[in-house]
Amino acid sequence: MNTLTVRRIAVTVSAAAVLPLALTACSSDSKGSAASAPSASGMPSTTAPATSAMPSSAAAMDQPFGPGCAGVPKSGAGSFDGMSKDPVATAASNNPALSTLVTAVKKAGLVDTLNSAQHITVFAPTNDAFAKLPKATLAKVLADKAMLTKILTYHVVGEPVTAPDGLANGSYTTLEKGKLTTSGSGESYKVNNVANIVCGNVTTSNATVQIIDTVLMPPA
Repeated sequence: MNTLTVRRIAVTVSAAAVLPLALTACSSDSKGSAASAPSASGMPSTTAPATSAMPSSAAAMDQPFGPGCAGVPKSGAGSFDGMSKDPVATAASNNPALSTLVTAVKKAGLVDTLNSAQHITVFAPTNDAFAKLPKATLAKVLADKAMLTKILTYHVVGEPVTAPDGLANGSYTTLEKGKLTTSGSGESYKVNNVANIVCGNVTTSNATVQIIDTVLMPPA
């Protein structure tokens, strides 16, 4: 065997030995380059998966939502920031759209009860919601403390209820001991299939407030 033939065999063997190692290195690099490739600083890169940058639906709905939120004052005690610092009955008293509800709560003697409760949800009817009731009916309810208390406590649930998960398809026992249901998706939710949430996920220091456009009546 001459010298030229020996050299060709040596080159072939050497290439055969190196090729599998090169393929393995390429395969390993393609899978782990995002996690282990050095950065400009010389430290390994820790690039997170793309999905981690997307907010969850719960996080996306953490803030107040709905068309009625536009009427909430931008600053002061009645603003979202201001209400978050006060207990729920006090916070409601600073919101002009809830003045009839506040009057009803005071007449029923529920201010301290609502302000001292923790982690509750109040489905709060607006002034327009109360205006839908016949004047004679509203006057009768406001004059009857027992009836008023029954109606108002039907609007209170003893746990946090927020969009999206809590409102999408929920059934809750109220402080009045009746059942209340919620349904919907996105930024459109109903309570008992009759009331629309016009400004949802409003927070106070002790409660979540879902502002609604219709007064709810407890089951007979």
